[in-house]
Order: sequence, then structure tokens, then C-alpha cells
Amino acid sequence: MQWGDFASALSDVVVHFGYGAVFFLIFLESAGVPLPGETALVTASALAATTEGLDISLIITAAAAAILGDNLGFSIGHRYGLVFLRRYGRYVHLSEDRIKICQWLFRQYGGRVVFFGRFTAFLRTYAALLAGALNFPRGEFFLWNASGGIVWAAFFGLGGYMFGHAVKLVAGPVSAALFICALVGIGALWWMFKRYEAQLLAKAEGSFE
Repeated sequence: MQWGDFASALSDVVVHFGYGAVFFLIFLESAGVPLPGETALVTASALAATTEGLDISLIITAAAAAILGDNLGFSIGHRYGLVFLRRYGRYVHLSEDRIKICQWLFRQYGGRVVFFGRFTAFLRTYAALLAGALNFPRGEFFLWNASGGIVWAAFFGLGGYMFGHAVKLVAGPVSAALFICALVGIGALWWMFKRYEAQLLAKAEGSFE
């Protein structure tokens, strides 16, 4: 399906199902299902500027589903994620010690991952699951997730309302840049693992005592 056809189909969904479509697409994407939640938000916001029957304030409120979806994703990750990593992590050389290091690193920097991950397609879908799996403190997750969800909803909601689909011209490069930064960060973490694994493990074990 070409982009034009996809955008038209998504617009039809938003027109027919209104705020519910925005809510559920964003909710499911945030919970770990790769769906076009952000595109639905921009589409609904652009339609609100030209179509009667859609209120931009209610669209942004519906986008708060991002917060609820992320909390569901966090709960799933917390319940099943660590078990999954321990069972299958060995296939990617992720030992128990390295899982412990990952937990420590996420406690140090996880808040920023959760907040800025909201603006990046891959992290928007899976950051909450990862935070739950690595036992990131639930209270801190809620604060970072809520603030990120509110800023994201307002940015894309008002952007779509004022500038229409042209906001995607800005959002695309920003999302790509953040994704590249995430890849660089992963590469840096892997380098730290290899070079300072013993020291990192000692810090991680000390922090959990």
C-alpha cells in the first residue's frame, strides 16, 4: 500500500470512529503493538482543523492513552520480561551478570529513555516493556512516562492542528535522529560491557545490596 492510500484509509478510520480510533491505536502502540498511533494523532488533529465534529482538545486528551498503554506495557514487562530475558538471553550472550548490569544502567538513565523514547517509533513501542523487564522503579517510570506522553501529545496534536500533515516533515527527521542516537547509545553500552564489564558489575552489585 502506498503512503497516499494508507493516509486516506487512516483518515477514514478516524472520521468513522473519531476519538476512539485515536485512543485505541495509541494505547495499543504504547503497550507494545507496532501500530501507527502517532500518525493517527496527526491525522485526527489535521482533520479537526478542517472538519466539524472533531475537537482538538478531546483529541489531545484521547492521546493520553499513551500513558495508559505504556503502563500496561510496563506491567507486562515487569511480569514476564525478566523471565523471558533469563530464559532466552543466553542466545545473544546476555548472562545473568549482564542482565544485572542492564538493570543498573537503566536505573541510571532509564528516565531519559522513557521520556525521549516517546518521540521515536521503535522506543515508543517497546521502551515501557523494557523498563518493566529491567525493574525500573514504577514511581519514576510513571513520572517520566506521564511527562513524555503529555509533551508528545501536545506537540503532535497542536502541530497537526496548526500545520496539518506538514508536521510529519518535521517529525520524520526528528524521529530518525533520535533513533540514530538510540543506536549510538546501544553501541556505546555494548562497548562499555566489553571494556568495563567487571567494574560495571561491581557497581551494579553494590547498588542492589
